[in-house]
Amino acid sequence: MGVETNIDELAKQLEEGLRLKEKQTDTGVLADAAPGKSAGLPRSGIPHHDDGAVPGDDSDVESECSVPESLSSSSSSSTDAFNIGTAELPFPLVVHKPILQNGKSSLFTNTLSTLDSIADMIKSGSVKRVIVMAGAGISTSAGIPDFRSPGTGLYANLREYKLPYPEAIFTINYFRKNPKPFYVLAKELYPGQFVPTLSHFFVSMLAKKGLLLRHYTQNIDCLERAAGVDSDLIVEAHGSFHESHCISDQCRKEYAQDWVKEQILNDKIPRCGVCKSLVKPDITFFGEGLPSRFFDLLDQDFDKCDLLIVMGTSLQVQPFASLTNRVRDSVPRLLINRERVGEAKIRSLGFDFDGRFGRKALHRDALVLGDCDEACLRFSDSLGWTDELVKLRQKYIARHEPGLTTLY
Repeated sequence: MGVETNIDELAKQLEEGLRLKEKQTDTGVLADAAPGKSAGLPRSGIPHHDDGAVPGDDSDVESECSVPESLSSSSSSSTDAFNIGTAELPFPLVVHKPILQNGKSSLFTNTLSTLDSIADMIKSGSVKRVIVMAGAGISTSAGIPDFRSPGTGLYANLREYKLPYPEAIFTINYFRKNPKPFYVLAKELYPGQFVPTLSHFFVSMLAKKGLLLRHYTQNIDCLERAAGVDSDLIVEAHGSFHESHCISDQCRKEYAQDWVKEQILNDKIPRCGVCKSLVKPDITFFGEGLPSRFFDLLDQDFDKCDLLIVMGTSLQVQPFASLTNRVRDSVPRLLINRERVGEAKIRSLGFDFDGRFGRKALHRDALVLGDCDEACLRFSDSLGWTDELVKLRQKYIARHEPGLTTLY
């Protein structure tokens, strides 16, 4: 099926979704596209504690420690997002229509569709330095688990490892004593066989257009890299499988990704050839500090940013969640997520989608509720990038997964 046919089919679905949502006149929101819920079902998800603490192990956790919000799975049998053979009820995509106080100024010339307003900013050249903050929601449609789904999450499915508590598998002190559960899980989760989602390729499009200042991600799946985003543009806030080191503070020898992957896939526990300590992928565990790159780039990046896009994250894990407050007050912020998160309880500390705080404060927060991939497709349509975005993903699939059939 060609790209043009796919787009025509998608357009019909978008129109049908709009007709369905036009009947809902009292919701205070404006409906956009509803092309269908992604078919890739997350096999698991790990819930975070808001303060990053681990139950039963509080004394071992530093204030800046956390655990990633998403893990990658390398199972080749996982269902790809938008697989044509899968029937799913549509998950409606909704662009929030702000209810502003009388006289309240807004950055958005079109408050009926703030998403279109942001697209106009990009097309006019007034936005040139975009920061994207991403969580597990941009990867779940690839079949990669998030960390929060009750009942289906990784924590909910770790009984076979007989852990003292679920989070122990990602706790550095427990790992030192009993590394086998993590390596068994890592074998299943190791990157390499998942197709980046439309959300990843949308970030890649921003980079190709010279608009991406930096991509800050909580995910450890390396799918941004697979989608073509240069490593210099990525900050993996919770580490990733991309690099590995000896865990001994006196050694810290770096090991090649291919060697570590071979060890894990062959059911071996990788050990340092110098000091015999464990070798671990550079994933941030409870009890470890965040990567220095995260802190090194914060100030310079967020001072330069002129558009902040936040996608697929619960914004509950610190210090990542607080980054939304680091951009200047005049910078537009867009949240794309399945539920409202990160909203302000006091002025200047969180999103303010309806301009509730301060009559003189500029309304600058936009909200799109729904699937991240669908939202990125809708956004790319406003930008005139749809054909290029779809072709970019299909080119990747043709090269790496030639037998895979997808809607786009």
